[in-house]
Amino acid sequence: MDDPAILVAGETLIDFLPAQPGPLSEVESFSRRAGGAAANVAIALSRLDTPPWFLTNVSTDGFGDFLGETLTENGIPDRIVTRSAHPTTLAFVAHDADADRSFTFYGADSAGGHLDAGVVSDDTLDRIEWLCVDAPVALAAEPARSALLTLCERARDHGCRVAFDPNTRRELWPDDATLHETLDAMLDRTDVVKTSIEDLDGTSFAGDDPADLAANLFAAGPHTVFLTRGADGSRAIAADRAPWGTVDVSHSGYDVDPVDATGAGDAFLAGVLHGLAGDESLDEVLAFANAVAALTTTETGAIDALPDHEAVTALRKSRSE
Repeated sequence: MDDPAILVAGETLIDFLPAQPGPLSEVESFSRRAGGAAANVAIALSRLDTPPWFLTNVSTDGFGDFLGETLTENGIPDRIVTRSAHPTTLAFVAHDADADRSFTFYGADSAGGHLDAGVVSDDTLDRIEWLCVDAPVALAAEPARSALLTLCERARDHGCRVAFDPNTRRELWPDDATLHETLDAMLDRTDVVKTSIEDLDGTSFAGDDPADLAANLFAAGPHTVFLTRGADGSRAIAADRAPWGTVDVSHSGYDVDPVDATGAGDAFLAGVLHGLAGDESLDEVLAFANAVAALTTTETGAIDALPDHEAVTALRKSRSE
């Protein structure tokens, strides 16, 4: 395998998916699935024939053994995957009849909050082109938060571009001030951000109009913004200082029969990284990423549903692209 061009950083955890819709108080059984935002991105990239390095910390408990096996089975190199005795983070998912999801996290002082970015060598940073941070659990906890911020600084010093998904799970944060300070610090170190209007609601970057939201994010650091819009597709807006110049393009998405939206945003981000690493145009990046995300919604769970490159190509051909 050639040296990866992408390094993904963040947590690996267990998603417990409900057997039926409704609030947690009414759900009697769950199915265990490997998950975690960054793990979803890393494995999605591997299935798209772009296997990345993956910086994560996996527990030595039984759940951690399962997660470690899942990473190996999906072609993720273990060179910078660490293990510690901290418990695995557990995320219980609930969804209503309209498939709107909510997450309840368990695992104080969990493995995801103990990333060791020191295992990423300067030589690795010299060889990669992109660092992707999609780490709602890790950024909400120390020492992982400081480790990721320092890793972003090191990556940019080595000429690596940084992609970031705020993925703001507010229930994970100790207070709003820490969340907002961390967003400021991360965006200052970011080149490309993937987000949505809803995800940044209540922050200083919020905006109901995509152009306004993008302008707010440009002022904070990034030069390119990818905005997801659920079933309505996505939009990419780039400032004139972006390597590809000023761009504003949209894609309407793909009409599929959704079953579970868990991991769709992470799949979209993997599609974006795959396209950017291949120097594709932003309109091609959007089309490809939307197809990856759409296919992910057609099965239950995130990792189990992630498509390969052949499936993405087939969906796009079926829509005459």
